[in-house]
Amino acid sequence: MDIILLMVRILFNVLTILIIVSVVLSYFLSPYHPIRSAVDKIIDPLLRPIKKIVPPLQGIDFSPVILLILLQLLEYLITSILVRV
Repeated sequence: MDIILLMVRILFNVLTILIIVSVVLSYFLSPYHPIRSAVDKIIDPLLRPIKKIVPPLQGIDFSPVILLILLQLLEYLITSILVRV
């Protein structure tokens, strides 16, 4: 059971890092850059539903922040369930 818990935590940590990398790369690289494109292929499907619900406020996109919060909540729920089992 410990290995599953560890894998869940690693998965959520990797997703968190990829979200932060995606935000940082969006300031410096073209959307067509291979690195940014690869990261966006992973992160955009997660951001798309949030962007439909929460539009940018004065040009600032808060969907990555919302996604980070949702991922933290989901990780907490999953790990607490796994610890109890």
